[in-house]
Amino acid sequence: MTDIIPKLPPEDSLPDNFDPFEHLQKMYIPQHNALVNQYFSDLGNDWKPNIASSRSALRVACTMVDNDNQSMMSLRHHLLFDLLGYGRKNLLLYYGANENIDPPVEGHPKIVFYFSQDSHTLGAEQSRKSDAEYSIRLMDLENTSLNLKQKLIEIANEIKTQFVENKLGIILIKGSLGVIYKDAKNGFSSGRKILADTEADAIDIYRRMCNVIDKPFDENKVSTTNPKKNSTIGEVVETQIIMGKTRKKKAYRRKKPVRFRYAYALIPGEPQPLFLIDTTYRYNPLVKL
Repeated sequence: MTDIIPKLPPEDSLPDNFDPFEHLQKMYIPQHNALVNQYFSDLGNDWKPNIASSRSALRVACTMVDNDNQSMMSLRHHLLFDLLGYGRKNLLLYYGANENIDPPVEGHPKIVFYFSQDSHTLGAEQSRKSDAEYSIRLMDLENTSLNLKQKLIEIANEIKTQFVENKLGIILIKGSLGVIYKDAKNGFSSGRKILADTEADAIDIYRRMCNVIDKPFDENKVSTTNPKKNSTIGEVVETQIIMGKTRKKKAYRRKKPVRFRYAYALIPGEPQPLFLIDTTYRYNPLVKL
């Protein structure tokens, strides 16, 4: 019997005129632009390149084209992933304010409202934007509730009504006054505190939060802490010596306007937060603006 000799596979090789950069562009550009389309999905599937609005102008700037050189591709990538924040999308790192937040209570989802300062209001004396984060428990729902997603969609729509006007978040003036609201039965179990310039400003936010979860607001459950120390206005001038180096002391409850940016749900057992509403267009929320 004659032995069968298998045929050798053809030798793998690149064409003689192979251009690595041209090949990279053909592979990279469609992948990048698919992410651009997803990030700017609010502009619609029939969007055509134009700079008539800020969102549309940003999309034009982010979209790669065939005649881009390496520098242009790098700048477009940097704009989308770093400056606009797409690189932080769906990363289990950090989603909220700079202050620590308590871990979720077993079983009950938590709704978190995040505020931050507009760039144009950032003073020369500030090293970073002021921000704030407030939350409420959904005491009527468990992480295993069969209707949880539907309820979260309803809550997201109400957040849109209460906290968003003309696709922009409402503004709260932060200050030194601590306004506490304690209603354990309806989700304010540990007594939430809002730092505001006036009691009325904080109460307005509490009312809106109660409306979101369809619970009554009781002004008798409000208390305030009014420190003698005033909010920091202007540049911090006091210093202290730390390990032989002079450092400025931290600003105290600086009075600044912060705008609602987004709300998300922390669900026990779910590793990722579920975004409900997002005015920054960085995340993929349950309800669009």
